[in-house]
Amino acid sequence: MDNNQPQTQAQPQDTSWRRRAGLFLVAQNISLFGSSVVAFAIIWHITLTTSSGVWMMLATLCSMVPEVVVSLFGGVLADRYNRKTLIMLADGFIATATLGLAIAFLMGFDRLELLLLVSAVRSFGAGIQSPAVGAIYPQLVPADKLVKVQGIGQTLASVLLLLSPPVAGLILGSVGIVATFFVDVVTATLAIAVTSLIRVEKVTRKDVPASVWTDMKAGLTYTLGHPQIRRIIICFGISFFLITPAAVLSPLMVQRSFGSEVWRLTANEIVWTVGSLLGGVFVSIKGEFKDKVRTVAVSLVAFGVLFAMLGFAWDFVSYLLFMGISGFFVPSISTAQTVHIQESTEPDMMGRVFSIVQIMMASAMPIAILVFGPLADVVSVELLMIVSGTLLAFVGLWYGWLGKKPALPQPRQADA
Repeated sequence: MDNNQPQTQAQPQDTSWRRRAGLFLVAQNISLFGSSVVAFAIIWHITLTTSSGVWMMLATLCSMVPEVVVSLFGGVLADRYNRKTLIMLADGFIATATLGLAIAFLMGFDRLELLLLVSAVRSFGAGIQSPAVGAIYPQLVPADKLVKVQGIGQTLASVLLLLSPPVAGLILGSVGIVATFFVDVVTATLAIAVTSLIRVEKVTRKDVPASVWTDMKAGLTYTLGHPQIRRIIICFGISFFLITPAAVLSPLMVQRSFGSEVWRLTANEIVWTVGSLLGGVFVSIKGEFKDKVRTVAVSLVAFGVLFAMLGFAWDFVSYLLFMGISGFFVPSISTAQTVHIQESTEPDMMGRVFSIVQIMMASAMPIAILVFGPLADVVSVELLMIVSGTLLAFVGLWYGWLGKKPALPQPRQADA
């Protein structure tokens, strides 16, 4: 056996990993579907109600900042306790918050401020769940199947994300936003039930767990001292900062430049998801990226060019074309980076490493929206797309250039 292979990782000759991985993918994508329906409904409700970049900024901050604050703690929990249990508890917590929001709206407390509050609570739950989800895959899947399985996961996620915008639009336009809250509660309950069927042991640590703060410090020291992981995290942070205008302000651009009909907002999300679906199929068929750094670099350059082209779109059809093509590169970036981290990280450090990755991803957008949100009320969103897209393409070139420099993994540092 490879000495670098985590002892808790599923082995190729153990065919039971297929059942465990299949159940986990089903559970996660059921949960994702409900969360996506609610997320789309909330952002569209705020967009159509306010048409304000500042409100978009507030909504983004509330949905991301709590996740940033709690993620490092969530990573420590993922390395101390059973990751399956943490995922189930977090799903239940988020569903309970959404149910409370539905009840409040039914009782007449239908204020935008309440949407922001519950978005923050849901984000808190995601901060506990996300590191555990990222860290659990090597326990379920053999190392040589990580790219294929996560490519399949990306494909399934894209299919459900393809369905969630029209479902959200249909429910929002015909029944109202409260019904979308109940969709999330039901899907979370189903996801918890499916996850409970999977047998996953707690990872055996090489050290005796110290205090939470000491564990956090050890995770930071390990992550920032590992050249490959450090490079990935820096790339994540800068990239997500520059992706923000396209990811967050595109509904505002559609509403201002092409029309405020719900079907346009729905189409905006659908074409992106179709592109992601095709990209996920490509990744699952390919099964492996031999040069993960080059894959990410090329995809980031393509992202940047296509996002800049959104700012030059001459009509809604051309806008949708550029948005759809850009979605194709999402699975390649996500899968290549994630598997690179999973292959480079000690199993009992996995949760803490993914918590730091999650912090970079989740904090980059709130910081960016503090800049781009107010700017969207002063300059055109098109201009923001052009500038951020151009800079993103340069980030891809920079990341590819760094990848040519040799970077040997650091030896594991002793926990304090």
